[in-house]
Amino acid sequence: MKFGKPYQDSRLAEFLDRRILELSPRKSQKEIAVQAGFRTPNILSMLKTGTTKVPIDRVPALAKALECDMRFLFMLALEQLGGSMTVSAINEIVGTIVTENEVVWLKELRDASNGSDPRFTQRARAALRAIFGK
Repeated sequence: MKFGKPYQDSRLAEFLDRRILELSPRKSQKEIAVQAGFRTPNILSMLKTGTTKVPIDRVPALAKALECDMRFLFMLALEQLGGSMTVSAINEIVGTIVTENEVVWLKELRDASNGSDPRFTQRARAALRAIFGK
């Protein structure tokens, strides 16, 4: 950790840096900051370099401005806030947070299996991992 940048190695800082770069052909960093409701555009620089953390109450607006899944961004913000133990505690209390993309996967699984609640077998695991090249 560098002095003054306590969150620089967080997955959230890395995600923000990458996502802002991906959006750069269509949106400036300043436009993203304004869309997210930040008063000062340089806050995004502070967030992506790890100088400061993402306020939890800003996650919905920031996710919309970044055109990303709000739940995914929320999980990264929780991890940044309190580490993996905080995320584990939240998951234990409220259940696993499922992103919009994961919901689509679940719907397709239910449709493909005719809602039969299939067991997760070694064969199914191998097929799924093959999709992702693992």
